[in-house]
Amino acid sequence: MENKILSLPKLNGLNPSLESTALKLMEEAGELAQVIGKFRGLSGEKVVYPERVLAEEISKELLDVAQTAVTMMFVMQEQYGINIEQMLKAHLRKLEDKGYLLK
Repeated sequence: MENKILSLPKLNGLNPSLESTALKLMEEAGELAQVIGKFRGLSGEKVVYPERVLAEEISKELLDVAQTAVTMMFVMQEQYGINIEQMLKAHLRKLEDKGYLLK
């Protein structure tokens, strides 16, 4: 099983709630979709940027999505007492059970 380790920090100076973080996650996902649409020419605009530039923009938006998802995990842990490590283990077991990961 190949792993990509991604470690994102808890952000300072924020007081996120479950609702505000969910809305932010949707906003970031929308921005990701918008860049992908431009990349594929789905916005009706002619693609004028080199593929590499658009791929980098997609990556930036994807990291914004990931950071917001991590922020939501901190919210779940701190405000609702969820053990994220335990949940991650269960998630990996689920992926194995579905055949997405080789044991």
